[in-house]
Amino acid sequence: QVQLVESGGGSVQPGGSLRLACAASGPTLDHTVIGWFRQAPGKEREGVSAISPRDDSTVYADSVKGRFTISRDTAKNTVYLQMSSLKPEDTAVYYCAAAPPWIVVVALDEGLYEYWGQGTQVTVPS
Repeated sequence: QVQLVESGGGSVQPGGSLRLACAASGPTLDHTVIGWFRQAPGKEREGVSAISPRDDSTVYADSVKGRFTISRDTAKNTVYLQMSSLKPEDTAVYYCAAAPPWIVVVALDEGLYEYWGQGTQVTVPS
């Protein structure tokens, strides 16, 4: 069973940057699609980005394209989300999630993901 732990959240001024990390224990992430999701207060959880372990193909929500970058470090069994040009509307709890190994599509449908981390808070004050 995959266990995921997010880190790197915090408070940052608009226009600033943060890098979130999703560290996995248990099976390696070499065959696992990893996604980042977020949930703002009073809103439903939404997909942010995901990455394929097979070819490093990625997908991004329109709201973060050009500002966020997802990447993997297989040696550290960790997936990162580099967030730049942060806006107040990026304020949310950010979660990483792992799909079962038979999932090959890189998508932001949270129904595809089986394992979830506890989340890390990102705050961008207005």
